[in-house]
Amino acid sequence: MMKDIIQLFKIGKVLGLSKKEINRVFLFDDKRYSLFYKILLIISFIFFGIIIIILGIEASRNTYAAGTFYSTVRIKDFNERK
Repeated sequence: MMKDIIQLFKIGKVLGLSKKEINRVFLFDDKRYSLFYKILLIISFIFFGIIIIILGIEASRNTYAAGTFYSTVRIKDFNERK
């Protein structure tokens, strides 16, 4: 994806566009509802970020695999057995 963005900048330079004009295209400034698209983009990033954080927390809560029981066996238990 980064290669595509760099390639678009190169094409813009060849066409004689300034860096400001090229950035305007990426930031939705030439659209009719530019503010709406920016707000929608920010909300979608926040939404997906929250989902990723929630999934990460849920995944870290399960220490043991599903269907297993917590083991209370300690090293001391093996030392006392003789």
